[in-house]
Amino acid sequence: MSSVTRSRRQVRLSRALGLALTPKAVKHFEKRPYPPGEHGRARRRTESDYAVRLREKQRLRAQYALREKQLARAYEDARKAPGLTGEALVENLETRLDALVLRSGFARTILQARQVVTHRHILVDGKIVDRPSFRVKPGQTLQVKPKSQATTPFQVAAAGAHRDVLPAVPGYLDVQLEKLTATLTRAPKRAEIPVTCEVQLVVEYYAR
Repeated sequence: MSSVTRSRRQVRLSRALGLALTPKAVKHFEKRPYPPGEHGRARRRTESDYAVRLREKQRLRAQYALREKQLARAYEDARKAPGLTGEALVENLETRLDALVLRSGFARTILQARQVVTHRHILVDGKIVDRPSFRVKPGQTLQVKPKSQATTPFQVAAAGAHRDVLPAVPGYLDVQLEKLTATLTRAPKRAEIPVTCEVQLVVEYYAR
């Protein structure tokens, strides 16, 4: 799939979910603040509880760019964890390597962050990790490998070019952007994770 096609699909998905998933989608939202399709401007009919829960689940899935199986598995893990399942779900997803690469400002979108990881540009505690789903533990440091740091995309990132489209660096990350390093200082808490989602509706979707 070409980058243009992928970008268009992300914009379309953003409009369907009512949530800007990429910087490009933000601009489209400003022009067309309604869902895609010929009935997009029409007011939504009263939605069923199922439809509302499904959309919320799709919103969470899209923000982390997960496949359905991956999100369902993450939900099962969260269900076994102590505390509130919905909060545990988002807190666990946030410690994925690709999510933290994005939060650190090393990439502009979650898909770009995933590509950076799979192309073996990221070290965790000095070792290459090419699995986007790798769970980073508090105290671990991620870094763009030295050889990659000299390339233009990472020079651009180090100069802070992505910071204008990303949320502020959350409190659980200590980022030294000019050095392209970031340390997960502690476990993320749901309230500070920059993800738009009513987690209780996601739990209700899976618990039905």
